Amino acid sequence: MNTKAITLSLFCIGFLACAQEDTTIQTLENDYEHEVVIDDIDIAWGMDFFKDGSFLATSKEGQVFYHKNGTTTKVADIPNVYNRGQGGLLDVKIHPDYPKKPWVYMTHASTEGEEEGGHTALVRAKFINGQMTDLETLYKASPNTTKGVHFGSRLEFDRDGYLYMSIGERGAREVNPQDITRDGGKIYRFHDDGSIPEDNPFYMLENSKKAMYSYGHRNPQGMEIHPKTGEIWVHEHGPRGGDEINIIKKGANYGWPIISYGINYDGTEFTDETSMAGMEQPFYYWVPSIAPSGMTFVTSDKYPELKGNILAGSLKFQYLEHLAIDENGVQKREKLLDKIGRIRSVEQSPDGFIYVGVEGVGVVKMLPKS
Repeated sequence: MNTKAITLSLFCIGFLACAQEDTTIQTLENDYEHEVVIDDIDIAWGMDFFKDGSFLATSKEGQVFYHKNGTTTKVADIPNVYNRGQGGLLDVKIHPDYPKKPWVYMTHASTEGEEEGGHTALVRAKFINGQMTDLETLYKASPNTTKGVHFGSRLEFDRDGYLYMSIGERGAREVNPQDITRDGGKIYRFHDDGSIPEDNPFYMLENSKKAMYSYGHRNPQGMEIHPKTGEIWVHEHGPRGGDEINIIKKGANYGWPIISYGINYDGTEFTDETSMAGMEQPFYYWVPSIAPSGMTFVTSDKYPELKGNILAGSLKFQYLEHLAIDENGVQKREKLLDKIGRIRSVEQSPDGFIYVGVEGVGVVKMLPKS
């Protein structure tokens, strides 16, 4: 076993700092209270808010729910959902120009295609007066596979109106993430009608996936636009250690699986490299893995102690992580809503409150401290 493997083994029950400043996560003496807003969604995988404070939430099983004025209504059953393992109905994003453009976008593991199994699809539908209609598929990754892992998938609009989508590498790390002719392990960029921008970095290359914007990703399940810079930030699952936060750059290679701060789940290693020329370094990485899902930047005055920072859900350790950040990286980590359950999604509402999707609980509202 080489130096990297020994180091990772020694720190398997703690956080591996390496060049990073942060070494510990703090547990709050007085944690946040919360109230359950929706209790009839087992896995609230994604949610997004309308300007009036109402919101849509997806259930991994395939249903879309609309919550307004304390009432929750099922508004759609999405067809062709491949609900297996990590697959199912995933994220939801409302068009930023809603209601002028009354579109709602969703990603799901889809059975569409000739092969057995599924792969991630991007769809959109109109949502008017509480009714969802005109569902259409904008993009469908291929080929399908019966593997139940690494579908991604998050959605985000940038300030120029482009729509970004993440897709995991579908458990095929040796072939998908580094190959620009194959779907999987990528961040994609679209126009809002699903067409592909001609200035995408690989658009002109023969046999490339034209929608691809960056590559070398493992399984990105958090995506958010930075409120000040407008950059698209993602976090993604590593294997045993090596979860990452990355700032997405046009045409960039994020290294998976050639470079990584993680090792295999059985303790063996798959690469000796944590850096390489031409491959991006993460803004931050976790060792051990927290299994991050869902991410938001806090801009609200409701939580002044969190403002300007990142919140990310932890599936593995069942808390919401607060990462205090500056231009040099993460300066502090704190557990919020500790032991609440496997956190799948987190969003800030227009009125500034934080809402969290928790497996087996539903959607909860995190209450500010008095």
